[in-house]
Amino acid sequence: MLGGKMKIEIENTDKVVELNGVPARIWEGKTASGIPVHCFVTRISPQSHEGIEDFERELQETKAPSTGALSYPLRMIL
Repeated sequence: MLGGKMKIEIENTDKVVELNGVPARIWEGKTASGIPVHCFVTRISPQSHEGIEDFERELQETKAPSTGALSYPLRMIL
């Protein structure tokens, strides 16, 4: 179904790659139905000033990426 909603839960890693000349941090997680995903995030912005200190602190807490996230051919990235 095109145009449907998808929910994902992701965690940031300490790995940054370059996509088309732009740094992108690898985030890992899964969909609501449990399908594993990797996301390449170039920008992120909280939509409220409430809790911005917590957001900034949590953003600095990273983990090492899984081995599957370390070897992506660029042709595989949407």
